[in-house]
This record gives sequence, structure tokens and C-alpha cells, in this order.
Amino acid sequence: MKPVVLAVVLSLLLVVVGLVCWGQYKQLTHPYVRHQVGQVPEHLNDPPPLAVQRHLMLTERPPETASFPIALGETGPVVPLYAGARQYPFFCMTHFSSLGQPLVDNLSGDGVPVYGEDENGLTDQVIGYARDCQLPTALSYWYVDAKGRVLPWSEQVNESDIARVERGGESVPELYRLETGTINRYPYYIAMPYRPGAVRTDTPDWNGRLIYQFHGGSGIGFRQGRLRPAGFLTKRLQQLRRGYAVISSTGNKTAYTYNMLLAEDTARRVKRQFVSLYGSPRYTIGIGGSGGGLAQYLMMQNGSGVIDGALALYAYPDMLSQTLYGLDCDLLNTYYAFRADQPELWQNFDVRPSVEGLNAAAGFDQRAPFLEPLNQLLQGRWPRWPSGSSECINGWFGLSSLIHNPHQGYIRPMFHDDVVEGRHWSYWEDLHQIFGRDEDGFARTTWDNRGVQYGLAALQQGQLSVRAFLHLNRRIGGWVPARQMEAETLWAPLGKLLPLWLTLWGNHNVHDGEFARRTEGDPVAIERAYRSGQVFLGYNPLPVIDLRHYLEDQLDMHHLSASFEARARIQQWHGHHDNQLIWVADKDHTPMANAFDAMERWLEARQRGEGKPADLTDQCFAADGSVIARGEAVWDGPWNGRESGPCTVEFPAYTNARIQAGGPWLGAIFQCHRIAVADALEAGLYQDDRLAAHRAELERIFPEGVCDYRQGDAARPADLSPQALSASLAVRQSGDDVQGDGQAVADRAAEYEQVPDRVGIGEALGGIE
Repeated sequence: MKPVVLAVVLSLLLVVVGLVCWGQYKQLTHPYVRHQVGQVPEHLNDPPPLAVQRHLMLTERPPETASFPIALGETGPVVPLYAGARQYPFFCMTHFSSLGQPLVDNLSGDGVPVYGEDENGLTDQVIGYARDCQLPTALSYWYVDAKGRVLPWSEQVNESDIARVERGGESVPELYRLETGTINRYPYYIAMPYRPGAVRTDTPDWNGRLIYQFHGGSGIGFRQGRLRPAGFLTKRLQQLRRGYAVISSTGNKTAYTYNMLLAEDTARRVKRQFVSLYGSPRYTIGIGGSGGGLAQYLMMQNGSGVIDGALALYAYPDMLSQTLYGLDCDLLNTYYAFRADQPELWQNFDVRPSVEGLNAAAGFDQRAPFLEPLNQLLQGRWPRWPSGSSECINGWFGLSSLIHNPHQGYIRPMFHDDVVEGRHWSYWEDLHQIFGRDEDGFARTTWDNRGVQYGLAALQQGQLSVRAFLHLNRRIGGWVPARQMEAETLWAPLGKLLPLWLTLWGNHNVHDGEFARRTEGDPVAIERAYRSGQVFLGYNPLPVIDLRHYLEDQLDMHHLSASFEARARIQQWHGHHDNQLIWVADKDHTPMANAFDAMERWLEARQRGEGKPADLTDQCFAADGSVIARGEAVWDGPWNGRESGPCTVEFPAYTNARIQAGGPWLGAIFQCHRIAVADALEAGLYQDDRLAAHRAELERIFPEGVCDYRQGDAARPADLSPQALSASLAVRQSGDDVQGDGQAVADRAAEYEQVPDRVGIGEALGGIE
């Protein structure tokens, strides 16, 4: 028997060793390794970001300094016009976008290596380095074959292999011209219909309309981004067939940056390139999902001039508001797995939405269910195999570490270890030029959970016991300061291709203790976030169709409540939502053609000085494409305190942890006004007389008081109320002297003053004397 056992053990050891060796081999031979950033340039004398004294929507952008159009063979501007200094390290990805290697811009080793090329591809000879990832402006040509595939075209392609499309009343080969290059270091794309022999500026089949394609994802900067030409053309092929031109940039893909000032700077320049070649379009329709949806809300609000109407797909109002409840997720997961005194309660996933707000479901498979019992064993707790999943897990797994932990960074090997060491990697770091740094040198953050009573709504509704409510709030804690955070502990037998998280939910970075501390957001960061246009305030001057599939039962992170969060802010600002439509469809139907038709008619009516066409209204769609219901009240429901309309009944919206803590649907309460526990009890906040007996415990849990959401955001500058900003916008749009009205941004001489790191609430962003 012993030899058999020994043989089994040895076999298992050999398998493990083999997996480790194979994994390390795969990691070392990852395509990125050969193109790693090996060295970072010394400080370059780039201008700081635009100084915004009140709000970006009231701020005049500086005049363009680069020359447009960019000539073929030349490169576009490298330094942003007003978004601040270039970010380094910066990983070039043109090669991975099928656009070729970047141009050599130095021989000192800064950036990524550039290799020699021969007929077999890249050689092993390094001919120079690229720190700014530039490409020469170039044209390429593409055709669609009979199977609908988009392929490179040349005159050698047989015309019989090319699909045909009707243009100008005649059937012609389906060909497209694509211009590529780099602007602000990001690849840009300009696509439009093409006929053989047409020169660069010829537009025989352009219908005069333009689409700006935005893209989503969760990114923290430091990389150029990837967008393959064939994929870009395929995404908007139906509109290209109708004669649209389409433009885009990887700088407008939030998988690579959520810096909306840089995204706007880049988009304005990409559109300037288009206009300098072809003239102004009749109108520009924005389209993009997730982060590409919220980018449109913010660009519309901030007066970027990039789009005239928005098709915001799966959109959130902004990223910062999303981080509030997004970063709650792993606090709650940490509590359930490692701190709960009634773990069996929280193992019932049907209970979790009462606290998380986001959907959860018993019996729903997790991606890596073994990680929780493994981590519980490592912490000396009885292991429990999860009996379901939640949006917090299915949609947000790993994102708290990527977004919030400055010591974590990317798993893929884009940067040499020497470059990674000692640097900060987070969403906040990507925005440090706007938010500034704290006294420890880390980027300031806006996230705060002081006074937040998790599960308050569930307590009020009898879904959560007093005991569970008190213990949850006593032990949930908050995130430790950036200086105290540690990278995740990963065991990677397969390299970093399948890392095993041994600090699940980032639990080692969460305050612990009998009465665990909460986290205080930085008031300077919050003020700057507001003033720099990173937060959607509700200003909705342009047509928006907020369109999404209903994905709540998929536990997808693109939850329906985000549409109503945006609507609640619009309603608060305007007193109506005339410029926003909400369309939701069953996941098996995509009403994209309907949305484009509606937006075209809406924009054309505006150009004629008319209002929105009467038939354009809120609606929802069944799987077969039929309209379930349409009209003004179809989305009434909990978000506006009315009886649920037919679309709400068909597609009910869940909430989030901050709404379940008593917060408003419009969100964006970065620091709540707090009242003493005694005052909360006297006001009947808990709707449960039993809490009075626990006053002393509540006061220990909330030494600074509990949130009184009736008073709004304590950190929002008073001069950024809808009333005050609307008055200033009216003055600005009238052509009067806004500067003389006292509502203006800094004068031209001050626009380029460095934004200091420490500015108090009430001072102008930029600290201009």
C-alpha cells in the first residue's frame, strides 16, 4: 500500500512542478515581454492641465497649437493641448493593433524597443526605442466579402470576391478607406466609404453625417490601447454602408484611461483632423457602451463640442459615482467570508441584494468558487463553498484591486520589474494631475464611507435583524490608506495566466477590529473631481438615448439602475428629462437601427428649430423586437417614488449598496452630511424602536454620526448647484462678459499655472491668487 501512496504523491508533485514550469515558461514568452517598457524618461517640460476655477463647462479651452490636417507620412501632436503632462511609463500597443511598430524617437532606452524587420517579420535587432508610440499618418483600404468579413483591399483583389452595396443609386463594390495615425500618442481612426481612384479628400459617398465611436472597459492608464482596424470597421459597418463617416481613438476607450479631460482633449483633436480634411459634418452622433456611454454624458455636460447627440449604451453617469458602491462590494464580500457572526445568513445569496442592492442569485455559478473556501482555510475559518453568486462577484471581481490599490498594477508583463518597482498604479494615480497628491505622495482619492449605515433599508423593511445590522456595520470597516496598502498575495502555478488570489476581496487592505474604522475621502480630490467635469451633475443640453439590454439576471455589472441614476440628476437639474430617452430591450433583441433612426430625426428637427419628434419617447422591447410599452410613465417606479410603470414591471431595476444604506437614487454623495445617533433616533430614521436600546453601540460604530442623505453631498462646492451653474451658463451663452459676472474661469495667463497639490475647499481649483 505504501508504494502506491508514494507513487501517487510523487505523480502529483511532478504534475505540480510541470504546471509551474509550464506557467513560468508561458509568462516569460508572453508577447508583451519582448516589447516591455524598460526605462522611463526623465521629467519632460510638458504644460500642466488646464486650470479650472469654477467648472469645466464654464472654462474656455485654449486655442489649438498643432497644425491640422496632419499630412500623410507625418505624425500627430504628442503633448496634449490642455490635459496635462504625458504619463510615463507608457506601453506602446500599435504592434498589437496590426498597425505596425511605433516610430523610433530615442536611442537612450526610454520606452519600448523597436526591432528591425525583414520578410519574416521582426528580427532580434533593436534599432531604437519609442517612448511616445507615434505612427505616421497613413491610408489603408478595406473591402467586405460575401461572408461579411472585413479584409484588406488592394487592386489585386478580384471584384467578384467583394460584396456590393448601393450608393448613389448604383450598385458598387463595398470598399472603405481608413486613415490611421496617432494624436496625443493614441492611435486614431477615420473611416468612410471609398471608390477606387478617389484621393484622400474625395468623399463621393459620404452622407455628411459623422459618428464618434467611444469604447468602454476599466482602465488605470499607462498604456496606449489596442484597436484593430478590421474590428473597428466591423463594429460600425451598418452605418458605414449608409454613408456615415466614423472616427475614433484608443484615447476614448476607458479600458485605457478614465481621465475625461485627456479623453476630451484627444477627441477634440481627432474631430479637428476630420473637419480640416472634409469640412464640418451636418451633425456628429456619439456612440459607445459602458465607459463609452458615461464619456458621452460627461462630454455633453462639459461643453466639449465633440458630439451633437449621444447613443449611450449600458451607460453609467460617471466613473467616480460608480466607485462608491463598486468599492463597497469587496468590503461586503470580506465581511461575509471572514467576519460575519452569522455566516450561514450571508451564504444565502438571495439575502444579499437587501444590503448590496445589486442583484445576487442562489445557484448561480461563480468563476472561481474554490477561492473563498481556500482563503477561509488560510485564515483559520471553517470553509464554506459558495452557494450562488452576485453582481458584486460576477461583475466586480478583482476591480477593487485594479482601481484602488496603488501597489497592485497590471498582471500582464507590460513593464520591466525595475519600472514597476516603487510606482503607483490605480485609477486615482491616472488622475493625479487633476486630484493632486497627499502628504505621502499618493494620489488623492474621493472614496468615503463614514456614516454609511449598510443595510439600513433592509432593517427598515424588516429584511435584516437588528443583530445582523449592528454586526455588519461594526465589522465592515473601510479601506486602509494608500500608504498602508499591500499588493495582493498571488500563487501562480500557471504564471500569471491563472493567478490564485490568496488575499481574496483585498481583505488584507480592509480596516479590521471590534469596531472597524471607516475611510475618509479627500475633500480636495472631491472638489477637483466636481470642478474638472469628472462627475455628471445632470446638465443635459443634447439629445441622449440611454440604451441597454436587460442583464440583471446575468449578474452583469451594467445594471439598469445606472440609467435612473443619470435621469434623477437630469431631473434635479432641469426639472424634466426631455433630452433623455431610456430604452431597454430583452437581451435577444438589439434596437440599434431604431436608435440611429430616432437620433437622426431628433437632430434634424433641432437643426430646423423644432422640438423632439412627438413619437420619440421612453420604451422597452421584447425578445422578438416588439414594443412592450412606450410613453412618459413607462419607467416610473422606486427611483421616482411612483407606482411602477409597465416597463419597470417587465424589467425591474435593482439598486446599490448606497441606496440600500438610505442614499438617493441620483447617487454622487461622496461625503454625506452626518447627524448624531441621538438625533437619528429621535427623527425615527431607523423605523424600529428597538434601536434605541443600542444607542451606545451605534455611537461607537459611528463616532462622527450617521449619514443624513436629505442634505445632499457635503463635499459638493456650493457654487456648483444646478441653479448657480444654470445662471452662469445663461450668461455665458448670451455672449455677455462672463468674466465680469464673477463666474468665469481663470484668465488666459493663468490657464497654464500648475495645479498645486494642496488646495482647500472653497479655494479655486488651481489656487490662482
